[in-house]
Amino acid sequence: MEETEAKQRLHLVMGGRVKDPRSLEFQDPESIHVVGVFSDYEDAVEAWRSNAQRTVDDAEMKYVVVHLHRLLTPEV
Repeated sequence: MEETEAKQRLHLVMGGRVKDPRSLEFQDPESIHVVGVFSDYEDAVEAWRSNAQRTVDDAEMKYVVVHLHRLLTPEV
């Protein structure tokens, strides 16, 4: 029987102040808060939710989950 190993799918959670709450253009890219890199989507969403809820009253603060695995291996 063959063992199947799940492929690693890295996700980056980051956030910062945006120029317009309807966009993802950051005011100061050098000051982006990098929450961390996570090996599964569920942990990344948990970290994103925690940080997004902490700044919910500030419309110019935005946190996102970046699917690094799609950038590293776009053919998958």
